[in-house]
Amino acid sequence: MSVKGTAAAATLVEVPRGLAGVVVADTEVGDVRGLEGFYHYRQYSAVELAQSRGFEDVWHLLVHGELPDARRGAAFAAETAALRRLPDAVSAALPAIAEAGGRSGPLAGMRTGLSLLGAALGFGPVYDLSVDQRRQDTLVAAAAVPTLLTALYRLGRGLEPVGPREDLSYAANYLYMVTGEEPDEARTRAVEQYLISTIDHGFNASTFTARVIASTGADVAACLTGAVSALSGPLHGGALSRALDTLDAIGTPDRIDAWIRERVLAGDRVMGFGHAVYRTEDPRSRMLREVAQRFGGPRVEFAVEVERQVEAILAELKPGRELHTNVEFYAGVVMELCGLPREMFTPTFAAARVVGWSANILEQARDSKIIRPAARYVGPGAPVGVPAVA
Repeated sequence: MSVKGTAAAATLVEVPRGLAGVVVADTEVGDVRGLEGFYHYRQYSAVELAQSRGFEDVWHLLVHGELPDARRGAAFAAETAALRRLPDAVSAALPAIAEAGGRSGPLAGMRTGLSLLGAALGFGPVYDLSVDQRRQDTLVAAAAVPTLLTALYRLGRGLEPVGPREDLSYAANYLYMVTGEEPDEARTRAVEQYLISTIDHGFNASTFTARVIASTGADVAACLTGAVSALSGPLHGGALSRALDTLDAIGTPDRIDAWIRERVLAGDRVMGFGHAVYRTEDPRSRMLREVAQRFGGPRVEFAVEVERQVEAILAELKPGRELHTNVEFYAGVVMELCGLPREMFTPTFAAARVVGWSANILEQARDSKIIRPAARYVGPGAPVGVPAVA
């Protein structure tokens, strides 16, 4: 299909809805191989990293391109831990941000907080910065995200924020700032594995948003603010608590079959099932099921039974379609077991994904070409050419 303009004719290529399967850039950050049920960060299996490494090591991999040895890993962990405290100007504004946000929650407040952080620290456009300064800005912003999120959460509940501790790991410090209590090793490790498993996942909506903004040369805070906005949508990160709501709505094992059949036959989406990329089991869901089963208990047993019955019902009613649990289903179970409130599920996702966004921002900033796709006009007919103006 071609459309004539005043300067030249432009040929528009037909593309699928949502750009599904369309390659828009080259990347060394990672990839999702949906037909295989596999994804990786750089050259390493993301699931294997979650099983064998700490969050800071994987952060180092994404930002610096390689896994650190013990000495460099400890140095990087200390470097990023020292960046967790917020500038005074940002801390002073958080009570007003939390009050204004009301029921919108910490994620909405973080958009404002990130913008303020960038302004307070004088972040410059990535277009104008050296590679080292761009990297430093991403480290400062990513280290501050858990502090922003947890402070806004506690202020929203009428509690004093809990300041960060440099002697705790990223995951332990996050849980400490949410609850005000130092977490035990089991919960710290469970949350850490969740965080690692969700650092990056291909060109999802929030990552693509961050890269589009980075392509304009904007500063790191602007790129991250846009990414957070995309993540908040219920079709992206905003569905985490909704998957757990499904378990609550079903209630008991004897209600699973009737409850699911009613929704599937009505054409409703069952939250926590299906994925835009995977055509087999989501490897993140499989790993998080194992994490949940380490805790055990009635809630976990019920979730496993819901998964089993839902997959059987979907296979019966939608033959030929591969529909399995996605990361949202067991992520909610794990976070609940670790003491995180539901309003912090998606913010916790953001506390992980900020590292992946950062790596993609740094990669995109190396390319000076702005991302500027075309749209196919389908409105009322318009005259060809532009008439001269007298």
